[in-house]
Amino acid sequence: DIKKAIKLVREAKDSGANAVKLQTYITEKRVPKDHEVFGILKQCELSHDDQKELFQLGKDIDITIFSTPFDEESVDFLQEINNPVYKIASFDSVNTKLLNKVSSTNMPVIMSTGMTSLDELGAAWKALGGKDDGTGCDLALLHCVSSYPLEDKRANLSIIHYLHSVHDGPVGYSDHTIGTEIPIYGVAAGASIIEKHFTLDSASEGPDHAMSADPQTLKDLVQKVRWIE
Repeated sequence: DIKKAIKLVREAKDSGANAVKLQTYITEKRVPKDHEVFGILKQCELSHDDQKELFQLGKDIDITIFSTPFDEESVDFLQEINNPVYKIASFDSVNTKLLNKVSSTNMPVIMSTGMTSLDELGAAWKALGGKDDGTGCDLALLHCVSSYPLEDKRANLSIIHYLHSVHDGPVGYSDHTIGTEIPIYGVAAGASIIEKHFTLDSASEGPDHAMSADPQTLKDLVQKVRWIE
């Protein structure tokens, strides 16, 4: 719903967020048409025109818009509309073909690390153009636990410190807990990027709304992050 998407972007801006991340994909490239989630993915798929409108809105109100591509064609489209940074989802950290495609853009990359082993992380670094001397790729890593919603006691925030020890670039935290407490601790633990799902109403019907921040929760989160900094 492009009208709802526009409202989400404006509310994120008003709440103090620095950026809004979309998802860019072609449903037919992700799952077969007879797959049980095909209809859900298709319903959530933003058209290219919708995404162009959202990128322009970001420029108009001064908030960064960027996206997670899930296929090579989506990378090509995002390049056409000057996507400023690419997000790699956790499950695509082993998708060498997609990583090579993103690497060819020479743009900064943010990659989530849920379920990613250290060997897989090293392979992803190389697939993104990274060299053994630590150069060749402008990469930020996000500690992520792939559980929706995530229990606070399973957040494992010490991994943020560990990622700093094996990666020279920025390290952040992609949060799936309910509320603001764990991402605040994430900043205290060394995260310089926080990714948080966002909704207009956390009581809305759907799998992600309950763990998402509504505008007031996001505003509280931003204020607490600034205080911790």
